[in-house]
Amino acid sequence: MKRRDLIKKLSMLPLAGSVFPIQSLVSAPVAGNNISSHLQQKPMPELHRKAFVMDGHTHVMSRELMLGTDIGQRYTDGTVDLPRAREGGLDAMFFSVYTPEHYYPGRMETKNTFRVVNLALDQIEKNKDMIELALNASDIERINRKGKMAAFLDLEGGYDLDGDINLLRAMYRLGLRSMQLTAHNTTNAFIDSCNDIKRWGGINDLGKKIIAEMNSLGMVINVAHASNEAILQTAEASEHPVIYSHGGFYGIVPHPRCITDEAAKAVASKGGVIGIHFGSLFNNPKYWSWQQKTPNETTPASVQLSAKTLEAVDKEFAKEVPLNFKGSIPDAYWMHVDQLAKVIDYGVNLVGEDHMAIGSDLDGGPELPREIKDISDFPQITIAMQKLGYSDERIKKILGLNWLRVIRQVTEG
Repeated sequence: MKRRDLIKKLSMLPLAGSVFPIQSLVSAPVAGNNISSHLQQKPMPELHRKAFVMDGHTHVMSRELMLGTDIGQRYTDGTVDLPRAREGGLDAMFFSVYTPEHYYPGRMETKNTFRVVNLALDQIEKNKDMIELALNASDIERINRKGKMAAFLDLEGGYDLDGDINLLRAMYRLGLRSMQLTAHNTTNAFIDSCNDIKRWGGINDLGKKIIAEMNSLGMVINVAHASNEAILQTAEASEHPVIYSHGGFYGIVPHPRCITDEAAKAVASKGGVIGIHFGSLFNNPKYWSWQQKTPNETTPASVQLSAKTLEAVDKEFAKEVPLNFKGSIPDAYWMHVDQLAKVIDYGVNLVGEDHMAIGSDLDGGPELPREIKDISDFPQITIAMQKLGYSDERIKKILGLNWLRVIRQVTEG
């Protein structure tokens, strides 16, 4: 048995068999915490345990930055921490740091991005018994052989609204290897967002220069949150595969954040990968229809928010942390994980099994299926794909091998 498989199996055992120190399994601030209650065994198919499992979009560091917490602790809320990720069988994740719209009006996006990246590096080092930073696919494999999870650093949100290439290079030197081109839901100086005004008709000349620079550096280009035209133009401009890290299909739910069939085919034609989000809003037509009965249209956050001090902006953003869905869903509209499998199947039939993956957006706000309450329930997606009759090889590709292939092509090609 490989060491990685052994570690996965041990993580499902009672505390006496755990390979992790007790402080990494219990959140220190919780008084009287019952350790064993957090280690109840959950179903993990043998296939899931043996497979390489990678999440293409997992939110980290927002709560650590705002609340001074430690991702190596087990939280009593939220959906992501390292102990629960281990229980979910995760071998690697796009360790996605986030700079939201709150920081844009005062042009604090660059400052926030550097501090969350620095914090991510600090947290990875602090929890090096469980996780290590990976800069390429070979690093991921090396780290897994030691029985640890690999963190592939990824940015969601604006690294710099002006698109300064020198700042991009600086982020690369810090270890950033994947980046979303849009400033979250906001159009910036070089690419249109799907949720904001369209200034460029897709991407402009600066956008093409940034794409070329990312190709040269060996950075994964992420087109999630981009407009349809921007996705098509980015796929055409990039020499390397591009990814759509997290979302659904517009052909299933006509939400502007979902990828069109045309754009999905363009991503796949370049060898790219599409990660399926775990939320009902992007994947469940019944939930989408219910939401449309009481529309809550708002202007982009970049327009609504006003410039304040960094401390004041932090205070506003801290109210939202952890970034979970905080509403309730009537039973009739509450999605089962089987619906996620159907969305994956739609993608497989559209672009092929080599171009589909998982991008959960956990701790980023999705309305999770009934069977998934946090990252420890990741095996549920494997069970749902097995119910579809998928072969082991197909499931392994979707669980992580497709992400690993793209990372290898981009970072080591």
